[in-house]
Amino acid sequence: MVKHRRDKMVSLRKEKGWLQKDVVDLLKNNYGIVITESYYGMIEQGVRTPKLNIALAIAELFEVNPNEIFFESNNNKKLGNKTA
Repeated sequence: MVKHRRDKMVSLRKEKGWLQKDVVDLLKNNYGIVITESYYGMIEQGVRTPKLNIALAIAELFEVNPNEIFFESNNNKKLGNKTA
């Protein structure tokens, strides 16, 4: 469920003690990615899906695999494993 994964984004941000503004500033300063706080908030809410470069930068900021917050895995019954 995408919403559940985005909830993890909020938890990761709060664990670091960051506001949404802090994430936006870090993306700009560390990666040259300029987005608004509003756009970032929509990413957290699951309303918007970021471009790959933004998703990868966010995952790197939070020190997690992008799959943990942006991609849903489904069980593949034939293979008996999870696929993206």
